[in-house]
Amino acid sequence: MIGNLPTALEIGGKEYAIHSDFRVILRIYSAFADPELDEREKCYVCLKCLYAEDIPREHLQEAVNKAYWFVGGGDVPQESVQPTKTIDWEQDESIIFPAVNKAAGFETRTVKYLHWWTFLGYFNEIGEGLFSSVIGIRQKLNKDKKLEKYEQEFYRNHRNMIDLKRKLSAEEQRAENEDKEFLKQLTGGE
Repeated sequence: MIGNLPTALEIGGKEYAIHSDFRVILRIYSAFADPELDEREKCYVCLKCLYAEDIPREHLQEAVNKAYWFVGGGDVPQESVQPTKTIDWEQDESIIFPAVNKAAGFETRTVKYLHWWTFLGYFNEIGEGLFSSVIGIRQKLNKDKKLEKYEQEFYRNHRNMIDLKRKLSAEEQRAENEDKEFLKQLTGGE
């Protein structure tokens, strides 16, 4: 029905209640970005976080598909080409929430419940400000477009905020630390 915010999803002909608060979906996004989890584990986290009850094994694939549909905002037209990443929900938290709050007109983190799709609506209505400037520069950099002079200066001054940090698995972090230690020994500890 038009205008309804789903709080249950139909799987195998049965309605299953879901946890539709935006905080749950942000936890799912955090799992999706975790380099320690493989795809199967990410699906498991998504199912366990989203659904209020267990889904029968024979309906798991449908449950995953419906979960991804819900997390993606429902029947919102999606780009056919996967865009280059421009947002990291964890890294950008300190600039996302002020922008969402401005669009919403209130502090979204203090309300007891806010449906994910309502939160997405606020997110999609973010106007001019710090967050949109950061995303605009990231998009230009991803497409190898020339930055305007004011964008170049902003990038120089806020590079740590603009550059997306790559999350390393524990194994990758160990290897990187070993490489740094090796280089340190080669250069005499400098």
